[in-house]
Amino acid sequence: MSSADPAQQMAHPAPDSSKRRWRDIALLAVLFAFVIAGLAGLAAATGWEDTKEQLMRLTGAQIAVLLALSLVNYLFRGVRWHVFARRLGLPTALMQDLRHFLGGFAMSVTPGRVGELIRMRWLKRETGWAVERTAPLVLMDRASDLAAMALILAGGVALSAGGIAMAMPVAIVALIAAFVATRPALLAACITWVYRGLGRFPRLMARVRTAARSLGVFSNGPIMAAALTLGLIGWIAEGYAFHLLLIWMGADIGFAKAVAIFTFSTLAGGLTGAPGGVGGAEAAMVALLSLEGIPLEVSIPATAVIRLTTLWFAILIGLAIFPVAEAKSNAARP
Repeated sequence: MSSADPAQQMAHPAPDSSKRRWRDIALLAVLFAFVIAGLAGLAAATGWEDTKEQLMRLTGAQIAVLLALSLVNYLFRGVRWHVFARRLGLPTALMQDLRHFLGGFAMSVTPGRVGELIRMRWLKRETGWAVERTAPLVLMDRASDLAAMALILAGGVALSAGGIAMAMPVAIVALIAAFVATRPALLAACITWVYRGLGRFPRLMARVRTAARSLGVFSNGPIMAAALTLGLIGWIAEGYAFHLLLIWMGADIGFAKAVAIFTFSTLAGGLTGAPGGVGGAEAAMVALLSLEGIPLEVSIPATAVIRLTTLWFAILIGLAIFPVAEAKSNAARP
């Protein structure tokens, strides 16, 4: 068994990294095929003609609006990544951080999205910062997303009624998790508690605990306010896209309820641990729309379209930027 340091392995990837990338792309294709097959099966059960009629309601301009709103989400969260990077002290420029953030979307289909840690490898190559020093950036980015989505979900549930009300426990859990994740001392204590319970992986737990304690650099009022604002704008933009899509398909359930369903489904998909939340998010979205009285011939195409214009659009952007980010990071190596 190799005793190489995991940080060194990430900094100097094995020669077969290109093979792994093609394997990830193949996984993406398989997942995409499964999702399409599942939605197609539901559409066939409810009648192809009805589903096709709903899809034909959409124009090219409307699809462009959905993609633009998704792009708002990615760019605002990318700016937030830059804010965190500067606060951490990384000597990176805005466009450089946007390249890293957007390029990481190419790895969204890895289990638990751990493949997005590729951003840390790019930072190691371009700045010389060890993985342990940039780990807080990734942790804070995740925590900020969780906090923003929890607030949006809680607000959406509070302003709406019906089947989505069942999402309140999830919103509460997400808020608690976000609170813990943004409190360095509390997070480190939780990690210590987990280690004592498991009694395993001492080196890994020590590194995670060190990274958790280093989150203290972000415990700044203006920084946290800016991060939360950017995250809220980004995720609400995608929720608004879902609201518009339902209106265009003749199924207006209200802005608050549409945003709550979109946010809950995204969180539910992430909790399954499936790459990109594929499968879980779609099932939750169709189920919640059905609880609101939306027929399957509307909920199925609406789910397919919003997932294509959010998750899969992000992956497409990531795949386009990934080679550029790899080339520039390789060129920056000493």
